Amino acid sequence: MIDAPMNDRFKLYTWSVSLYSAKARAYLIKQHIDFDDISPASPEYDADIRPAIGRWIIPVMTTPQGEIVQDGTDIIDWFEKQNMARLSAYPETPCHLIASLIMELFGGEGMLRPAMHYRWNFDEDNLDFILQQFGLFALPQVPPGERRDMALHAASRMRKAAVAFGVTPETAPEIEAAYHDTMAELDAHFALHPYLLGGAPTIGDYGLFASLYAHLGRDPHPLRLMQGKAQMLLRWTERMRNPSPDMVEFIGRDESLLVDDAIPETLKVLLARVASDYLPEIKAMMAFTNDWLAENNPGPNEVVGGESLGRSIGMCQFNWRGLNINAVVMPYRIFMLQRIQDAYDALDAPAREAVDALFADTGLSALVTTRSTRRVERENYREIWR
Repeated sequence: MIDAPMNDRFKLYTWSVSLYSAKARAYLIKQHIDFDDISPASPEYDADIRPAIGRWIIPVMTTPQGEIVQDGTDIIDWFEKQNMARLSAYPETPCHLIASLIMELFGGEGMLRPAMHYRWNFDEDNLDFILQQFGLFALPQVPPGERRDMALHAASRMRKAAVAFGVTPETAPEIEAAYHDTMAELDAHFALHPYLLGGAPTIGDYGLFASLYAHLGRDPHPLRLMQGKAQMLLRWTERMRNPSPDMVEFIGRDESLLVDDAIPETLKVLLARVASDYLPEIKAMMAFTNDWLAENNPGPNEVVGGESLGRSIGMCQFNWRGLNINAVVMPYRIFMLQRIQDAYDALDAPAREAVDALFADTGLSALVTTRSTRRVERENYREIWR
């Protein structure tokens, strides 16, 4: 908690270039929450926020009462628990809920390779824009010429992060081929439906928006790619930034989800994409994690990464589209996967049967059986082992 006047609005500490910030911001916009975007370069972030959470990270939200909430998912869930959602992010029917949670995971974690590749490997189109934007948001008080030099230093760190996610010259052609396939499938879906499940966004839309806006729908090279090849996907990114439903091309549609827990065929295609392009990494990540847990046996409530506050525990290897990929293992992804598994475990028998049929249709059955031997939860702005 921080001291805050009671008449303050919600404050979202964020940058437009930030992938995970896009998820939280879109939710606040769609829920008609009155909030201010605040730069983490502001003095109040260093004075109040950073000491309270113990590190520099975004997004962070403060409430009018001075409560601090960190992480896009935690921000969304804060409003849901307060019953402040105009349109809940979480569907009530089983297949809708599970499908939406899967797309949340895929958008925020499974699409990081194309997001990082298309940001950092197209300097001719992107670099001037990226350096201007990073410098502008991170160092608004510094003269523009000096900002660029400082932003270059930050860019070099992010390029190294891209490699950690499996982005290399060897993997680049397949990353691009996979993204073109995914982009076409998303475009086909949004040609028929305003959002993933009908006339209102769900947690799946917010999760997808993370990578499909800040990196893939805003940086110059991938934006032009989307403009040229996936105009209906581009429209969805516009829709997700609009407080209105913004469904002008869908005459007669209202803000309701598809009836009878229906999963459109176009969404089943996208779920099958998760199975082909992300499930192999999930399996490898979990196998590595369980071996790591057996060897290291962290104590109950121990912070992931220990005192160094690192969010990774090593690198795993897996086969993807005929390539051997090395990628960082981040237990935060286990936390996100558990959201799907917990929702599945809470279903009654008929609902679970319906979801099992959906999994069988899309190749995702292993998603609920691939589990960590220890839970990952979030406490005091950190991932911890239970």
